[in-house]
Amino acid sequence: MTSAGTANRSAPTSPPRIEYLKVRNFRALRSVEFKKLTPLTVLLGPNGSGKSTVFDVFAFLAECFDSGLRRAWDRRGRALELKTRGSRGPLAIEIKYRESTKPKTPLITYHLSVNEFRGRPVVEREWLSWTRGIRGKPFRFLDYERGSGHAASGNEPDEEAQRTTRRLSSPDLLAVNALGQFQEHPRVAALRDFISGWYVSYLAADSARSQPEAGPHERLSRTGDNLANVIQCLNERHPRRLRRIFALLRLRVPQIESVSAETMADGRLLLKIKDLPFDDPVLARFASDGTLKMLAYLVLMHDPEPPPFIGLEEPENFLHPRLLAGLAEECRRAAERTQLLVTTHSPFFINSLGPDEVRILWRDGAGHTQTRCVAELRGVREFMDEGAQLGSLWMEGHFGVGDPLTAEGAPIHSLDGR
Repeated sequence: MTSAGTANRSAPTSPPRIEYLKVRNFRALRSVEFKKLTPLTVLLGPNGSGKSTVFDVFAFLAECFDSGLRRAWDRRGRALELKTRGSRGPLAIEIKYRESTKPKTPLITYHLSVNEFRGRPVVEREWLSWTRGIRGKPFRFLDYERGSGHAASGNEPDEEAQRTTRRLSSPDLLAVNALGQFQEHPRVAALRDFISGWYVSYLAADSARSQPEAGPHERLSRTGDNLANVIQCLNERHPRRLRRIFALLRLRVPQIESVSAETMADGRLLLKIKDLPFDDPVLARFASDGTLKMLAYLVLMHDPEPPPFIGLEEPENFLHPRLLAGLAEECRRAAERTQLLVTTHSPFFINSLGPDEVRILWRDGAGHTQTRCVAELRGVREFMDEGAQLGSLWMEGHFGVGDPLTAEGAPIHSLDGR
């Protein structure tokens, strides 16, 4: 993904959806499954429960497609730091998704297994399959092992489709990334474009205070250091949308009157924020962290053509608790056009969510992450039917885990119904 707008901007009217994630041997994720993922999925749990690790699974995949497996692997400390302690098998990630939310859209499964050989990552296995129809049989239309394999061509590959056999130049290359560049493999290309378009964010207020070179950028960078460039782009190409963003910002931070991006004589771009009581705006570097982060989140979620997947880690940082209900509302609206994964520690944020949207994470006795959908915890729906909110239930201990001051274990209400 690029911040300057070189990424594919032809967002579908019906967005793709990830429905399932399975991870093996990725740090504390010894064996974890997430089923029936919702358009907005929120991960909740104490420090060290594995929320950030799940978040990093998506970042790892996106980096593999953006800058290569070797770089993504090395940045995370290679097998010594990346693989689950004591595990012998490969690190494996499997996602199931649909290219569209339209009815009868086939379910596509992507599997990636990676191991290390002589200090270098090797793609042990990589395959793509799809299931067409409710009772359709899965057909594996791409299958590679250590750089060798084949892929079926055509827009709707099946048993009768022509198979192309190609050997990759290195076993650390992803077949989907390589074959996705050829027109005869449109389904492979669709997955490549999908994952390459993910936005897994580490937004930082300090980064938003930077003074970048002037020039419109269509999409916010992962750190938010081009916020001024994106506002410049919106002002030039989507002024009505920008006015809507400013209106929402004023709703959340009432003292803000306007935001502008001005080009200096040296070609740098200055972001200025004007408070209502004052005649002159202040530079972004003097604005509050909370104001800058809320502005960045609004710009991201109101992107005219949003990325197909957005990951936000602990968006509550630097925001007043009373702003978090509004932020959760913005996330749900954005989930109509994209898919969001959010990690949080905030009961105020999850107070605005439904039990199907929240997954609780904890570490078992062996130190491995376990997860459960809050909707599966006994008594939660009944409490909510009586007017209770999820955040309050969590803080009162009704989930069984989540209190960092007590010993952690399996949710009391979840595993055996007792």
